[in-house]
Amino acid sequence: MTARILASLVAGSVLLSVNVAAQTAGRALAIEDYYRMKTVGGPQISPDGKWVAFTVGTRVEETNGEVSEVWLADASGAKAPTRVSAAGQDARSVSWIESGQLLYTAGGIPVVVDPAAPTTPQSARVAGGGRGQRSPDGRWLAVARNLTVARKERSFASDFERRHEERFKGVAFDWFPFQRDGGQFPVANSSDPVVNPASEVFVTGAEGEKQLTRLSLRPTALNWSPDSKLLVFAADSLYRQEMRYGRPDIWTVSVDGVVRRLTRDDGFENSSPSFSPDGKWVSFVRGFDTNRIIREKLNHGGPTDIYLIPPTGGQPINLTAEWDLLPGGLRWSPDAKYIYFTAGIGGETHLFRVAAAGGTVEQVTTGERRIGGLSIDRAFKRMAYTVGRYEAPSEIYVADIDGKNEKQLTRVHEPFTREVALSRAERVRFNSPDGTPIEGWLTFPYNYNANNRYPLIVNSHGGPHSASGYGFNFKHQYFAANGYFVLETNFRSSTGYGEKFLWGTWGEWGTKDGQDVMAGVDHVIAHFPIDRNRVGTTGHSYGGFMTNWLITQYPDRFAAAIPGAGIVNWVSDYGTADIAVTKETEFFGYPWEERARNIMIKQSPLTYAGRVRTPTLFVHGEVDQRVPYEEAEQMYTALKKIGVPTRMIQYAGMPHGISGHWNSIHRMLNELRWWEQYLKPARVTSNQ
Repeated sequence: MTARILASLVAGSVLLSVNVAAQTAGRALAIEDYYRMKTVGGPQISPDGKWVAFTVGTRVEETNGEVSEVWLADASGAKAPTRVSAAGQDARSVSWIESGQLLYTAGGIPVVVDPAAPTTPQSARVAGGGRGQRSPDGRWLAVARNLTVARKERSFASDFERRHEERFKGVAFDWFPFQRDGGQFPVANSSDPVVNPASEVFVTGAEGEKQLTRLSLRPTALNWSPDSKLLVFAADSLYRQEMRYGRPDIWTVSVDGVVRRLTRDDGFENSSPSFSPDGKWVSFVRGFDTNRIIREKLNHGGPTDIYLIPPTGGQPINLTAEWDLLPGGLRWSPDAKYIYFTAGIGGETHLFRVAAAGGTVEQVTTGERRIGGLSIDRAFKRMAYTVGRYEAPSEIYVADIDGKNEKQLTRVHEPFTREVALSRAERVRFNSPDGTPIEGWLTFPYNYNANNRYPLIVNSHGGPHSASGYGFNFKHQYFAANGYFVLETNFRSSTGYGEKFLWGTWGEWGTKDGQDVMAGVDHVIAHFPIDRNRVGTTGHSYGGFMTNWLITQYPDRFAAAIPGAGIVNWVSDYGTADIAVTKETEFFGYPWEERARNIMIKQSPLTYAGRVRTPTLFVHGEVDQRVPYEEAEQMYTALKKIGVPTRMIQYAGMPHGISGHWNSIHRMLNELRWWEQYLKPARVTSNQ
């Protein structure tokens, strides 16, 4: 599959003409428009396929928050969507109940709506409610419940000792992991049965409640068999071993309490189990166990595939062995003939299916887009989803299950896009120096004129195992509105291009993927009116690392840089970040092992800080535990020492993902100011 995907990228590549027509009339996007943009999402198609409920969110500057409304659309598209929640009321959590009524919460209170009379919502007391999984025959409600364990009272040798212990204001811990980005520090001790108790599967029915399992594990992803006799779930027998990474297996338990372990494969992790509608199979997703990757010092992360296994046990069957993308969101067709799932392919996201009997994976939906929030009706005939594109925020669509007869149900953003001329983006395809095909997206400046030369901002995505692609990005549109080209590249290690591409930077983060990015820069400079002396580089997380790497490896190519939450020293990062696993796997070990340590030093931007000549603005969260703030401090200090123009913005109380509307606005304003200072987009020069 890898070769086919990459070959298609090159075969379909057509160089874009620089004489692109001027964009549609309309004013340029302004920073104040951030609060005018709405977010449309959460589509839920009714069980009978006649209605689609969804939410519309509005950002609120005064509160730094968002208010959400619930809307209802006729799935035929014959009528305009109707708001069903009260004006000004924050309404969320849309779902459908068995009666065919719409359920949502408003101010934390459940509300039900009859789709035939959507303007008369009523407070809900949902029959058969309760948290858990209801069996198909309605007899049982299954839940995985924590078992309480009492903590022993601590004893002290004296009142003197007790008083000083009570006066202690710090933290003390002796477990691992002890931190998690965005969580309380230190995080709970996963091996302590008091703070992280085992859970067991219970069912409640007319005869009362009974406990089905006594495994002392933590069952997740409970699903019933169609005959209501079995539950399938995932559980990790290593969950109390603090120095081991998770390795879930698939289990079943009968309503009589008979437990069966379906997988027992050291070297794999298994997740997302569910029964086929005919009860003959359990489907699940399997990938390589992280402990195995570290133990065997593999040079790849292994495949992720869809498997089947009989509920009585046996040898699992791999349905996607010849297909090497990353499947997710598995759903069985009612006739048990197909498993449907979504996956990223290039910069797109689409629906796929594979026959339970085996065969070729089929792509169901197509087009230059990312679909999201997929919801399918009970009969598996109609589906609703969001469509993400570059030129406008997402809207809700419906289609037949085969992707045909698609209709756009919502046009929430049309009043805005009629007024504001959002910039378009074109897919670009090029080869890296070693011949590897790479693709990217180039967003055009507002009021683009091929006779002028423009500055370029190069944005690298995070991950690194993620991908840029079709979807609206306000920041990129804002930079384009102020006269910039914006380039995104799916460098090696990106998802959506097969396993060889996905693991293509193992052991050398920055090297090949950095070459891929630079090949993209050279390509767009050669084919579009870009001033090669006015190029900036930016990105967040892995994109921040990439930015730090590029300005050390290509010091004469960038006039400005803005690394967001970027690593500069893999050795120090190993012990201070909450993801030591990335070094233990993709750097082949630990910093006290010579091979791994040499790789960490070699691939650390700080090692080459003396080369940097690029004015650099660092952006970081104060309490980032994924890429600790000290990473930015190290590079900031180095650049100050060698006289490179440097500035730091630290966001108080922010973890790795710097959030909040006020912070987003502040960040965009300051990043644009940095570009304006060093890329000077106001001085557009003529080509003639």
